[in-house]
Amino acid sequence: MPLFYQHNINEQTKLGIWKIAEPEVFFTGKVPLQREITHPHKRLQHLAGRCLLTQLFSDFPYDEILIADTRKPYLPYEQYHFSISHCGNYAAAIVSSVSRVGIDIEIPTEKIERIKHKFLNPQEMAMLAAPGHSISQLEKLAIMWSAKEAVFKWWGWGSVDFSEEILLQPSALSGQGFMAAGFVRNAEVFPLTLQYKLFEELCLVWVAS
Repeated sequence: MPLFYQHNINEQTKLGIWKIAEPEVFFTGKVPLQREITHPHKRLQHLAGRCLLTQLFSDFPYDEILIADTRKPYLPYEQYHFSISHCGNYAAAIVSSVSRVGIDIEIPTEKIERIKHKFLNPQEMAMLAAPGHSISQLEKLAIMWSAKEAVFKWWGWGSVDFSEEILLQPSALSGQGFMAAGFVRNAEVFPLTLQYKLFEELCLVWVAS
């Protein structure tokens, strides 16, 4: 198994990225396909993500995963909190026995540039334009998009306005680091700390709280 990256945050919380290079039969021999997925590559991504859960915690009960109305996968008794993300030939997962979690991976592309007005508010646009960053504009955008996706998955309870309800605090972005954020719901602000890391062709952001 090509485990591309693994980070054991602590004994209760772990994350990993899998670079998918195996045929489908490799995965179906380890985890079941729990729902019909007709697109072959999306099926591979789905299976790789489920397999990665058991790589992080060998006793992860993948056969008990349910899907909420919001499309968030979960375990009925929350033995573990978990989040999965897919992009290209990569699958990522974070699992914790104690914390709510969210994870996202993204390959920086021009598509993120085209939709930035949909997920960034004016203050974040200014942060994006601030000088002094050691990474490209696309990499900054990928970090900010993935940060909001990770918070959305951490929340897990349905529709979220990415520009108004997920607020990123100003910070100088680099190849890796921490970012403060706030999730706003019903006038209450939930403070969060996200961590991010850039690889050669991939951006990773996660939150555990």
